[in-house]
Formats: sequence, C-alpha cells, structure tokens
Amino acid sequence: MPIDMIVLHAISLPAGKFELLHIEQLLMGRLDCTAHPSFADLQNLKVSAHFVVDRKGVIAQFVPCQRRAWHAGVSQWQGQEGCNDFSIGIEMIGDEQHPFTQAQYRETARLCRELMQRFPAIGRHRIVGHSDIAPGRKWDPGKQWDWAKFDRSLHRIRRLNLEVI
Repeated sequence: MPIDMIVLHAISLPAGKFELLHIEQLLMGRLDCTAHPSFADLQNLKVSAHFVVDRKGVIAQFVPCQRRAWHAGVSQWQGQEGCNDFSIGIEMIGDEQHPFTQAQYRETARLCRELMQRFPAIGRHRIVGHSDIAPGRKWDPGKQWDWAKFDRSLHRIRRLNLEVI
C-alpha cells in the first residue's frame, strides 16, 4: 500500500530512562528480557519502528521507509485498519512525566517534513499519535507532546538535509 501516514510514538526503557541502548535492542529483536524486571512483559514481543529520535534530536533509522515496521499493532485510522501497512513509525525517546526536548520537536519536524516531501500523500492531517490509531490501548506520544509546538516547528522547517532510505 502507498505510504500516506506518520505515527508518532514515545518510548523509554526501562520506564523513565532515556538511553537508546535498550530501545535499540528491542527494535532489533535482541533485548535481554532478564536485564531489568520491567522487561519481562516484552518477552517474545516483535516490534520495530522506522526511526527513533533521542533526547538530543539525533535520529536513528531502523527500518527502510519502503518496508513495513511493526510499530502500530492493532490499529485503525479513518476506517483503514492495520496502520503498519501504510505508515512510517517514529519513536521519540520520552514518557508521560517529562517534557520532550526542543531538539526532539525540531528534528522530528525536520524528519516529518522530509517524509512529506518523499511521500506527497502525507499531509499534516496524516501525522498522528499512536493513541489516535489505538485509542484506549495506547497513550503515546502522550500529554507531554505539545501538538501546537510541533506544528510550529513543522511550519518553520525550510531547509532539509536529511537523507532517508
């Protein structure tokens, strides 16, 4: 299916910790679920995302844009089910207790603008939160994600210098 949506997520592993190490291991299918008691629930979980934006705004790509990533789970948007089939998943390192950083707003907006250029069917109305496509099941990016601030960042992005594959 053509890519026409971006789904924004929030993740921290373990909860409240903002390092990339465990997140990367989870997305690569190599997380040692005995490394922390809270990881027990992640045993045999198959999850991936196209991109991760860390607290400093550094972007790491895990799945090529043209390939499906397993970030949305059971999901539906405007009558379409299975959002993994037509969306790009962006994980931002964060949680519901701590505000996202200015660097994350700026670089997430820059990445989204690049993706909007590459996939013209993605308009601002097609950038949604995980909670929008899986209401009641997922909370992210959560109350700490300021959509108005993101929209201002998205609007200010003029020059693009990211190269996504």
